[in-house]
Amino acid sequence: MKTFQTLSELATLVGQEVAVSEWITVTQEQVNLFAQATGDHQWIHVDVEKAKAGPFGGPIAHGFLTLSMLPRFFQSAMKVLETRMGVNYGLNKVRFTAPVPVGSRLRARMKLLKSEPIDQGGTQMAWEVTVEREGSTKPVCVAESLARHYP
Repeated sequence: MKTFQTLSELATLVGQEVAVSEWITVTQEQVNLFAQATGDHQWIHVDVEKAKAGPFGGPIAHGFLTLSMLPRFFQSAMKVLETRMGVNYGLNKVRFTAPVPVGSRLRARMKLLKSEPIDQGGTQMAWEVTVEREGSTKPVCVAESLARHYP
């Protein structure tokens, strides 16, 4: 995990890959709970037996489940000591570029694209987040994530 003292220290890294998260295993239980929470019960996610005969050879995670893991990736990859709060401000672009078979291990690479001052002494940062699946050369998700941080 990378540790930064201040937001301004982190801001000096615009244009660079700042951190790489820990690996996280996607389980069928997570997929089922996500389906329950969102109402997306498509068989390619939750019907293990039917999915085995489907196009991916088994169940796959929802794209939005992968996306919802971004905070967890950030949490395992870096922290800023002199920050009291961070909030998700949204996304500029998201692509789900490959399926995530259940049982896959994922991690994310974070590249800082922009860092701009905002009200109340805060900083808005734009991140390119590339989610990788272990054993694959193609990323499973690429997103531009916006976060606001306050000292």
